[in-house]
Amino acid sequence: MSFAGQTIWITGSSSGIGAALAAEWASRGAKIILSGRNGDRLSEVAGALGTETLILPFDVRDETAMQAATQKAIAWNGAVDLFVANAGVSQRSQAINTDMQVYHDIIDIDLTAQIAASQALLPHMTGRGSGKLVFISSIAGKVGVPLRTAYCAAKFGLIGYADALRAELSVTGVDVHVVVPGSIATNVSRNALTADGSQRGKSDKAIDNGIPADAAAKTMVDAIVAGQREIIVANGVEEQMGEIRRTPDQLLDQVAAMVAAGYIKKMDAEG
Repeated sequence: MSFAGQTIWITGSSSGIGAALAAEWASRGAKIILSGRNGDRLSEVAGALGTETLILPFDVRDETAMQAATQKAIAWNGAVDLFVANAGVSQRSQAINTDMQVYHDIIDIDLTAQIAASQALLPHMTGRGSGKLVFISSIAGKVGVPLRTAYCAAKFGLIGYADALRAELSVTGVDVHVVVPGSIATNVSRNALTADGSQRGKSDKAIDNGIPADAAAKTMVDAIVAGQREIIVANGVEEQMGEIRRTPDQLLDQVAAMVAAGYIKKMDAEG
């Protein structure tokens, strides 16, 4: 599959996985839309890509700004061929010590905002009869990991939304992919929220020794090209955890077959 001439929009693309995905797709000929809160950092990423880029900085929690960015993204080249819901923040705190506001913030950023951004693009993609939606979840979206109760709740939820959406869109020509990374060498731990909502400010050994972001990005894009619906990108025990909790292709096929057989129309008719 060639991405030459295609327009790919990535949220959370000022660093880490998002920036690495931008570089990988740019190397395959795609035009890249970069979004995140830090416009200066997005400009730095864009300057290194060597392809046509559009910078749309906004906070994913601002739905008005997100809706405006969606219209600009579509208008730029007439279409968004692939959208990556990547923006997110992690957590390092025990539940018993964690302020409820931390739960609100993480679920809003990692789940609700990603759903809102995807919903805004759905009419465009389904109207064209083509497109790809890519959701960056986590091994912590498959396995409950200590010190990440809010993060797990959000990432589990993102997979649930993506799986249900995939089934609904299975007859429309729009594909849905879920990426389940383990430890990737990024600033995710350093930027994680602590019990009172402040940034942690330091990394984990597991993250520092994780898969390089550029290597992870290549694996992700190759898997999307191969049509994989659930993509696990991890090593060692994290890979084992992900494989144990992998959703079988047969189950995904079964749910898609329900839609193809008229499940949605039947339910709508029943009111």
